[in-house]
Amino acid sequence: MKHILFVCLGNICRSPMAEEVFRTLAARAGRADEFSVDSAGLIDFHEGELPDMRMREHASRRGYCLTHHSRPVRPDDFRKFDLIVGMDEQNIKGLQRMAGSADGTAKIVRMADYLTRSSAPYVPDPYYGSDKDFELVIDLLEEACTELLGRL
Repeated sequence: MKHILFVCLGNICRSPMAEEVFRTLAARAGRADEFSVDSAGLIDFHEGELPDMRMREHASRRGYCLTHHSRPVRPDDFRKFDLIVGMDEQNIKGLQRMAGSADGTAKIVRMADYLTRSSAPYVPDPYYGSDKDFELVIDLLEEACTELLGRL
């Protein structure tokens, strides 16, 4: 089984959406039992909270149900997970500082590295944005998670 952790800043928009998109795609492909998927944030400000209401609303319109409760990245995540996927450069740098070893650092990848049609350099944080920004994030995550699943 492959263990995958999706990470953004607060774990209330991008990373729980990526977790659910990947889980849904794996289930549709008949591969759900091949993966253990989770998400976390670099900060603990929203710990225990559900994803942002706007992200839940946009996700629901596309058939996704976000029920994850925010949690921060923990040191043992670098041992438990095979792949740790950051949404932007700030996330990548924060994860690299936390990794604690070359083995931990080697597990860190950029979500944008799995974009095949879009040329976005990262998955932007929609928190201070509009409905359009939340929709863009879901589009990017569906594209990237499709490619990630295909590569695994």
